[in-house]
Amino acid sequence: MMKKVCENWEQALPAGTFGPHLFGEFETRAKNVSAEVFRVATAAEAQAVLVELAKSLGAKKAVAVDCPLAQSAGAYEALRAAGLEVYTATDDIAAHADTADLGVSGVEFGVAETGSVLQDALAVENRLVSTLPPVHAVFLKSGNIVPAMADAIGAVAKVFDRGYLSFITGPSRTADIERVLTIGVHGPSRFIIIAVDETAGGGAA
Repeated sequence: MMKKVCENWEQALPAGTFGPHLFGEFETRAKNVSAEVFRVATAAEAQAVLVELAKSLGAKKAVAVDCPLAQSAGAYEALRAAGLEVYTATDDIAAHADTADLGVSGVEFGVAETGSVLQDALAVENRLVSTLPPVHAVFLKSGNIVPAMADAIGAVAKVFDRGYLSFITGPSRTADIERVLTIGVHGPSRFIIIAVDETAGGGAA
């Protein structure tokens, strides 16, 4: 089983305030920081989005971390059927992440205030797929949206003991050379969020 800081993040989210009603605000803010957002109703539709993305990239190789939504969608089998090499074992991800065309993983929740997502990055494979390939796509439950960063920090405070967490806000960017904004220098130049209404078990997110 993949190492995680928390096995059930939903229990840590602020009861009564998080939910799909915040998705519109989250989507607007995420797009404002150049994330690409696709909201779909079912896992099957999520699979189609991922495969079309890979085809549009002309991708030949992907590194992918297993997550419940990807499993439910049969996402990685579909990428293989589309002709991609897909590496999911930790050692394989470490060996191929720097030459892969596409990284795929899951995230725990989004933040409406900033358009950010939180990734439980205790497992090294999550850190590899989210930083080395030029394109990073993530699966997100569309109902797991908290209102503000303060709520996100509150959720983290409930469960964090040790390890790594990543807040991802759009593609990698820097302006440390003469304040000229440059995308994709220190990480992926494209960040794609595939938000799924259906849960991994088939219910509503």
